[in-house]
Amino acid sequence: MREFQKKKPNGISDNEILILFRDKNSKNYAFDLLCRKYQQQIYFHIRRMLIDHDDSNDVTQDVFIKIWKNLDKFREDSNLFTWIYRIATNETFSFLRKKRTKLFVPMVDVEKNLTNSLTSDSFFDGDEIQMKLQKAILKLPTKQRTVFNMRYFEEMPYLEMSEILGTSVGALKASYHIAVKKIENILTND
Repeated sequence: MREFQKKKPNGISDNEILILFRDKNSKNYAFDLLCRKYQQQIYFHIRRMLIDHDDSNDVTQDVFIKIWKNLDKFREDSNLFTWIYRIATNETFSFLRKKRTKLFVPMVDVEKNLTNSLTSDSFFDGDEIQMKLQKAILKLPTKQRTVFNMRYFEEMPYLEMSEILGTSVGALKASYHIAVKKIENILTND
């Protein structure tokens, strides 16, 4: 398992970024470092839930705007990585709720729209098997899909997922196990 908070692109730790951010002379530089360190991870975390490139880009921008506005209030009760992922996850869930409400459709129809986006996505470069897996994942409820994506694709430890999602480790393990079983059933019955 990889430990995300220990990654140090350009040799900069989260602590060093926070120190730089708190100095008004290096605040912009620190935020630029933070963006370079986490933007790609956050984009793909969001993209796995929203599928659509443009929507994912928009939500990623919203996430980093929210981070910019609130980073000086970050209390360090958790890792910076965890805090950023929590913001990204909440913004993504909020986007999905707004989309459902705006379109006046049940979540099932939103998921059908996501599946249609996946099949017409020019950025998707997977083969037929990967396409089937992605379609199966999209049939999961949103939170279960999030848990599956974080564990399967991002190889995130349950403890870290627990901090991000505000759910117990046991509940996350159960959710992941159920998601895997559902995906297996979908793949074998399609």
